[in-house]
Formats: sequence, structure tokens, C-alpha cells
Amino acid sequence: MGARESHMSQSDLFSWSMEQDPVLRSTIVSILMLDTDPDWDRLVRTIDRSTRVVPKLRDRLVTVPLGLAPPRWTSDPDFDLSWHLRRGVLPEPADQSAVLEFARTEAMTAFDPARPLWRLTLLSGFGDGCALVLRVHHSLTDGVGGIRIATEICDLDRAGTDRGRPPELASDGSGGLRDILAWNWSVGSELLRGAVTATWPTARRTFTHPVRVVRDSAAVATSLVRLVRPVTTTLSPVMTGRSLGRRLAVFDVPVEGLHRAADAAGCTMNDAFLTAVLIGLRTYHHRHGVEVDRLRLTMPISLRAGDDPLGGNRITLARFALPVDIAETADLMRAVDAVVARWRREPATPLSGAVAAALNRLPVGLLATMLKHVDFVASDIPGSPVPLYLAGARIDRMYAFAPTIGTAFNVALTSHAGICCIGINADTAAIPDLAIFTDCLAAGFETVLRLSGEPAPDGGVKPTAGAFQSAPTGSVPAG
Repeated sequence: MGARESHMSQSDLFSWSMEQDPVLRSTIVSILMLDTDPDWDRLVRTIDRSTRVVPKLRDRLVTVPLGLAPPRWTSDPDFDLSWHLRRGVLPEPADQSAVLEFARTEAMTAFDPARPLWRLTLLSGFGDGCALVLRVHHSLTDGVGGIRIATEICDLDRAGTDRGRPPELASDGSGGLRDILAWNWSVGSELLRGAVTATWPTARRTFTHPVRVVRDSAAVATSLVRLVRPVTTTLSPVMTGRSLGRRLAVFDVPVEGLHRAADAAGCTMNDAFLTAVLIGLRTYHHRHGVEVDRLRLTMPISLRAGDDPLGGNRITLARFALPVDIAETADLMRAVDAVVARWRREPATPLSGAVAAALNRLPVGLLATMLKHVDFVASDIPGSPVPLYLAGARIDRMYAFAPTIGTAFNVALTSHAGICCIGINADTAAIPDLAIFTDCLAAGFETVLRLSGEPAPDGGVKPTAGAFQSAPTGSVPAG
């Protein structure tokens, strides 16, 4: 039976409330490049089953009176799969840039709150291949959750696997006063259980190790301050504008090459990814006649446990500055590793839900201003190491374009079948020259790949951006 969560989490409520400022919309867009057209009827059956495995895909949000609880997930009585699953034909010239152009309009389009918060469009018309463009709100899933959902609906070969009958959907309750009381009782009981569980060990340590207890308590308090500290200045003097405009770009990097580069420096693949982005940003600022020594990013940290439901957002966001002005690539990567490792160990990280609950009681305008002073977002999403198939079509590329949430751009790395698929979602006011910007980031990855001791891919890392060969907005019929 598909597990159902009754109410939006405090973390999701935070991102939902921020959308009072449309610059802060939490829309995720993903592009799956397929080697051929999938079997449409089979695709419909597959997606229908996925909406039963992940019940939130059939739910809409309903506001709770007087704010006595977060908005409630409730079954959409008018759920119509054909409204959420569409297909269309790309206009000429039908190429990857046209797909990116369609995807960017999806990224800039607000959701209809009266319906479930997702839409999937199959685009055909270029060569033998086609593309699936998914638009989903961040409250439905995060990057790691999205990959888990993909493994539930994808196959390891074209023939596919018989997954049996779709699961029955759980009841979503009454939605009345009883439901509100039940939610508050559940949250209160969870906090009480946590407090009781922690009280006796803490009391015992107070007597046996009083100095350590005081030190640990002070560390948590200091960590909380670091997590919520206001950001009032933008470190980049170039990427300062913010708007509703978005442009998308992509390029590919070999997984093995990035792994080898990370190993050469004694670091992780995520460190290599961030280092490549920082080198690209250093080059971009230099081309604008500016030198920077640090830039601030927001980095998602996954809190997802193995028994969590497939849907839902299970991340916390850490905001911190990284060095940019270290010349040697390996030295820069090791410095990045040290900073990231320190933030992953922050004592207050497990308290992100409570922190979000506190922030939800502050004025949205105050928090929005703080978010807009962060320079960029970077996400590293581990995907499948082997090819995947969807309704008979092989997935050749899997690009994610996560929300900018007030920053200049979001760059997301999704590994898939030996390829790092890099997706860039850029605010056009912050980065009006996306062609130059993307070339700089691609060059940053080429610099990092040199640490692997292997030559870069033939012709180097070649970016594709939808900003340069744009199809007219709205020219792709869908339905």
C-alpha cells in the first residue's frame, strides 16, 4: 500500500511560503533524453502505477483553517492523468536547444494549486530520439528521492519487468478538526518521545561528564546560529541581479574521469564537482574584470533514511562560503573538502525541521532578502550506474534543473550510466551572457579532469544552451 503523509512538513512549508515572492519558486525541471519514442500506452500505464506507488502524485494541497497545521495533502477528487501526462512535437529546428527552450518555460510557469504539483511532457520530432520533460514541485520529492522514484518505474532492458498489480491507495483521512488534532498530537508526541529519550542520558552525563555536556550544548547553540545567520551581502560583485527570467544549459562530463580527479587529490566526487564550478566562476568573474576570493553557496544535504516514503523532500540547506582564489586545483579541492566536511558535521543539521518551523513564523520578506544574497546553489545527485529504460526506450541522458531559490544560478550534477549530466538553471538578470558563463563552467571541469591524468573528451567539454537557438515561447503543442 502506498504510504501517505497527511501534512506538508515544516521544511516544505518553508519553501512553499517563500513562493509569495515568485523569484523563490521551488520548481524542479528534469529532462530525460531517450533514444527512441517510448510505447505511449505502456508509458501511460507506467506513470499511472507510479502515482499509486507515490500517492502525493495524486494529491493536492488544502490549506488548514487558521494555520492550525501546515497545508494538508488530500486526494484530488478530479485527478485526470491526461492533464498531467502530455505529448507534443517540437518545431523545426528540432534539436536539444529546442528541448531546453521548452523546459525553461516549464521552469518559469507557476503551478495550479488546485491540482497535483507535477506535469510530464513527451516531446518528439527530432531524429530517432525524443525527450521527456518533467516539472515537479520540490515538496513532492528531492533529488535523491527522484532517483528512487525513477528506479521504481524504469527497467533494466527494453522488454521491461512485470511489477504486478498497482498498490492500493491509503485513505487520506477526514481533513476536519479531528485530523488537525491528530497531526498536532503526533508532532507533540514525537517531540516528547525525543525529549524523554534524550533526558536520562543527558542527566547521567551531566553528573558524569558535566564539562562535556556544557560544551556539547554550546556547540549545538552555536551551530544553530550558523544555520540561521542572516546573509546581508552578496559576495559576487557581478552576479547580483534577480528576476523571473530563466535560461537553461547542459553539458556532459565522464564519471570515471571526475572520480579519478577526486581520488588524485584525496577527495570526493562532490568536492571535484564543486571545485570545477568554482574554477569556472573564477574565470567568469575574471572575464568581467573582477577578482573574487570567496563565493557563497547553498548546498542541499540529504537527510533521507532508507525507510522514508519515496515522495517528500528530505533535505536541509546549508549556506556557507567557499574559497575561490587558490591557484592549484588539488589544493583548492582539498580546501573545499575541508569546508564541506565541516558543514556536513554541523550539530544542528538534524534539527532542520525545528529550525524551519521557527523560520516559518518570521516575515517572508525578511527571509526572501536573505536568500537573494546567496551566490549560487550546487546539487550532486547520484544516479544509476547502468542504463535504464522507460516503456521500451533507453534513457541516454538525465538532466536536472533545480530551483535557484533566489540565487544567481543552480548547477546540478546527475550521474547516469557513466556520464555526469550537468544542468544549469540561470537567472537572466544575474547571468545575461549564458553562453560565456557556460563555457567558463565547462572549462572549469576540463581543468579538474586534468588531475585524473587522462585526456579530456574529444573536443573538450561541449555545452549546449537553450538561450542561443531559442524556439518561440509556447510554440510546442502539448496535450
